[in-house]
Amino acid sequence: MNITSIQTKLAGLGAILAAISSVIIALTDNNPQTNPDWATTSAAIAAGWGLMVARQNNVSSKVVEQSKEMVQPKPDLPPKA
Repeated sequence: MNITSIQTKLAGLGAILAAISSVIIALTDNNPQTNPDWATTSAAIAAGWGLMVARQNNVSSKVVEQSKEMVQPKPDLPPKA
């Protein structure tokens, strides 16, 4: 079952790449007055990471739990006496 969306993964990747490229541009523009905005960069990377791990809107938590149980079944407990 596919619980992630390619659209959100691409948006997350785009946010991360934009944040990293803005830092690279600020560091390599030969202007000592230009400094990277680290707060904005870290916020954009965090938002991008959140988009990368987001699940689809049409997948409920119950479906996610069921798929996890199918992949890793719970161990059988010994019967109670």
